[in-house]
Amino acid sequence: MTFWRPHNGIRVKAIGLHWREDRLLAAEVPDDAGRIKGVRPLGGSVEFGETWHDALKREFREELNVAIEISGQPLVIENLYQHEGHQGHEIIFVAEIQCPELLSLPDTSISFAEDDGQSWTAGWFSLDTLDIGGPELYPTGLKDHLLR
Repeated sequence: MTFWRPHNGIRVKAIGLHWREDRLLAAEVPDDAGRIKGVRPLGGSVEFGETWHDALKREFREELNVAIEISGQPLVIENLYQHEGHQGHEIIFVAEIQCPELLSLPDTSISFAEDDGQSWTAGWFSLDTLDIGGPELYPTGLKDHLLR
């Protein structure tokens, strides 16, 4: 089994906020034992020579085979974190997105795979349950921005 580890350097990422009523679409983040420790909106790394918005559109096309529209200006978050004892450092562009196709996805869990073959599960999460007895919302501090 392959365990995910943070990249050894600074990564630029783009993630999209898509809502089903008051619930956010997010992928589960497991620890090495398989327990869900948090969730994170879908998206991924910005490749060299690619803009953040092109990366975000590409990631949704690759992961869920859907086309998204980005609405508004991004929030930019610097994310310094630890995962399973490994340091991670990201600059993240967070943007609201629109995609009617996403609303037709199951209301329960949604499975998808990355290009490297790693499998993930996403679902719809209420902000009320995240960080309070439920899984944490990553990146840390995103929930505070969303509640403003």
